[in-house]
Amino acid sequence: MDVGMLWYDAATGPGLGDRIRHAADYYRDKYGKAPDLCMVNPSLKEQGLPRQLGGLEIRTSRSVLAHHFWLGVRGED
Repeated sequence: MDVGMLWYDAATGPGLGDRIRHAADYYRDKYGKAPDLCMVNPSLKEQGLPRQLGGLEIRTSRSVLAHHFWLGVRGED
């Protein structure tokens, strides 16, 4: 993914999956296409990070700051 939407997530209430779903819904509403990739900080592994959420693949990356999700569409590899 070269281009995506950076989502700041400071929520502590709902579960991690719900927070990622909320960000993905916002992405879909804003850009007219559902994201298929979400990059998160590796520290979220401690919160029971799912690998897949519906059609959304979730990966970790040290380049994503804590409390942020980077959502977008996978490019051609």
